[in-house]
Amino acid sequence: MPEQELNTLAELIAAYWPVLAAAFFVSLVTTPLCRKFALAQGIVDRPDDWLKPHKQPIPYLGGVAIFLGWSAGLILAIVRFEGTDQPGSTFADVASINLTKMAGVLLAGTLITLLGLVDDLRSIRPKVKLAGSILIALLLIGFGIGDDILRIFSAGARVRFEGGEAWLIYAYSIPLSVFIIVGACNATNLIDGVDGLCSGVLGIISTGFLVLAVFMHLHSRWAPEEAHRVIIALSLLGASFGFLPFNRNPARIFMGDAGSMLLGLNAAILLLMFADEQSLNWMMASLMVFGLPVADMVLTLARRWRAQRPLMEGDRSHFYDQLIDRGLSVRAVVRISYLATGMFVIVGLLPIFLRTRYVFAVYGVFTALVLYTIHRFKMVRVDTPPGDS
Repeated sequence: MPEQELNTLAELIAAYWPVLAAAFFVSLVTTPLCRKFALAQGIVDRPDDWLKPHKQPIPYLGGVAIFLGWSAGLILAIVRFEGTDQPGSTFADVASINLTKMAGVLLAGTLITLLGLVDDLRSIRPKVKLAGSILIALLLIGFGIGDDILRIFSAGARVRFEGGEAWLIYAYSIPLSVFIIVGACNATNLIDGVDGLCSGVLGIISTGFLVLAVFMHLHSRWAPEEAHRVIIALSLLGASFGFLPFNRNPARIFMGDAGSMLLGLNAAILLLMFADEQSLNWMMASLMVFGLPVADMVLTLARRWRAQRPLMEGDRSHFYDQLIDRGLSVRAVVRISYLATGMFVIVGLLPIFLRTRYVFAVYGVFTALVLYTIHRFKMVRVDTPPGDS
């Protein structure tokens, strides 16, 4: 398709708003239906005295509702924008999509939801779950998502690969992309431990992703990646916020691993798609937007390592567990988490307003402040579970 003129914000809203509406509406409507089915089938998360402090059994399957909302947004977008590379198409001057990539995203999302759902219902071993996540990551890469992420670093270093060296791009890109995908899935899974936390945090993060995606769409010439980023961010946003009213404290339904891993997969896909610009500042911006789950994952793994506990075994190492253990209510912890997420998002959006040289300086200062806060409040301390000597 020939290069298009830059779009206006009004044109983008007119083209894309149904994607958000579909994801939100389907998630909102199907969540109580999934709750009813889970209760009828006895699919519930039962409390204990350590990792699950809720007072009564809470139904699972919220992740299924999130998936239905998210997939509704994607499918509507595929139908809406299919054929926009043909002359006379309604939205030809706004967006076009790569059907192969969008099909890969939809397939990977379906598989990660099924993997999480099996874990919710049968509690599969961590190694099996990890292996499944890696296979799904490789599937995504096979559809062309993250298969050349090395170029984002080589372009900045002005390193060129000749024809016979092209294999090096894949040799380095594939492990790095797998690491990002598996890491993001686990990061969102780890913050799904308090009512309304994961869905609300990912809703805020997806808003940040959307702002970045829309800005790049408005200020870039036509390319399928522009539409992909906006569509996935909108689907993620709508599905998260459609589920949130039923997950707020006191939660009436949990998303389970089916939902948290799907949200993480979408975050990873967007991180990799922002890297398609082959500009390190946009990749770093999206990573900063996703900063709270990353910070919690690093903190959790550090505490488990210090306690000499298995890294894949659940415990109360998370920042939100520590805040609750220090006397804060669940609602207060969630509000603090939302505020912290908002700060990460605001800092992440700075490339829109500042030149790269200043952005990286601010990122460095902000990261140092986060590390100082963790140290100041002794959040790397090691706790001992009840019954342990």
